[in-house]
Amino acid sequence: MQSPIDLESLRLFVRVSSLGTLSEAAREAGVSQQAVSARMSALESRLGVALLYRTPHGTRLTDAGTLVAGLAMPLLDEADRFASVTRALRSTGETSIRIAASLTIAEHLAPGWLIALHERQPAIRIQLAAANSDDVSELVRSGSADIGFIETPEIPDDLEHETFATDELVVVVGSAHPWARRRSGITIDELAATPVIARERGSGTRLAFEQGLDRSGHPPVDPAFELSTTAAIRSTVAAGQAPAVLSILAVRDQIASGSLVKVKLRELRIVRPLVVVWRADIPPRSAVADALLTIVRGAPSPSPG
Repeated sequence: MQSPIDLESLRLFVRVSSLGTLSEAAREAGVSQQAVSARMSALESRLGVALLYRTPHGTRLTDAGTLVAGLAMPLLDEADRFASVTRALRSTGETSIRIAASLTIAEHLAPGWLIALHERQPAIRIQLAAANSDDVSELVRSGSADIGFIETPEIPDDLEHETFATDELVVVVGSAHPWARRRSGITIDELAATPVIARERGSGTRLAFEQGLDRSGHPPVDPAFELSTTAAIRSTVAAGQAPAVLSILAVRDQIASGSLVKVKLRELRIVRPLVVVWRADIPPRSAVADALLTIVRGAPSPSPG
């Protein structure tokens, strides 16, 4: 029975075929030219065909070598994918999870989820990174997070996703603001023409606000200024004369205490999805991730929207 093909030798052969010389392939692989030559000879002996013409001016593929190189590339891609998936499967027994969540979710929903997860599995090591929705998606793409939670209406099409709830954005002002006494509320026109205190670009909150007004035919003017945290926006709105549009999750305590006033926005509700994302090429659904998602799906909806 023949021994299996050495995939690393096959990978080295593909490097030789693309670079054109043994010396370049050796330099890229960090080995000697003699080692590459020996592995190519062993691969040819194993396959029973000549793969390369060696000349003083370099190396070129035989007809058989061209065919083998074409077949080898998808085979090596599948081997890499197999290795990646098996690494992910091995991780299902690990007691850790890396979570990335947008700021509203990280501050107002994730704490309850993580407490419940810890109560079910006390040995779990939990890492939570809070960022805006664009950055959360990038952390998941890069493999720096196993799973991500975002709040943007633009769901990345290169990630698997599931909507688990919705969230409503509301207009808030300080108690001294003229809109605080408007029982009838404000029009879309008024809101669109007023510079608000906004999050930075990449924030799901800002994007949902801007798209909501754009779809109504009233694109908003530029913000009065941009702040990177919801807490900073709340404090600035309470102390000043500019309004903000924030998640009801982020302002309900301040509305209840009277430090912020919710202003009725006539003829428009801005509702956005809350979404969990993960990479399509690597199963993220370890036992820990599955336990977390069970908790998330079973939690009360944060918004009647």
